[in-house]
Amino acid sequence: MERLLSRIFEKLQNTKAGVLFAAMFFVVAILLCIFGFFRTLFIILFTLVGFFVGSFLFSDSSRFKKFLDRILPPGRFR
Repeated sequence: MERLLSRIFEKLQNTKAGVLFAAMFFVVAILLCIFGFFRTLFIILFTLVGFFVGSFLFSDSSRFKKFLDRILPPGRFR
C-alpha cells in the first residue's frame, strides 16, 4: 500500500497543477450531478476527516496505541 501511494505521489509531483485540479473538479462535478449538493458535501467532508484522522493516528504507532488505550482500556478487552 505504501509503495502504491509513493508511486501516486511521484506521478502527481510531475503533473501540472492545471491537469490535477481539472481532474479533481471533474470528479466533484460528477458527484454533484449524481448525488446532489448536500450529499456531495457530506462525502467530501467525511473523506477529509478520514484522511486527517488517519494521517494523525497512523503516522506514529505509539500514538495509535495511546488512542486505543483511551477507547479500550488495556485490561478489559485486550
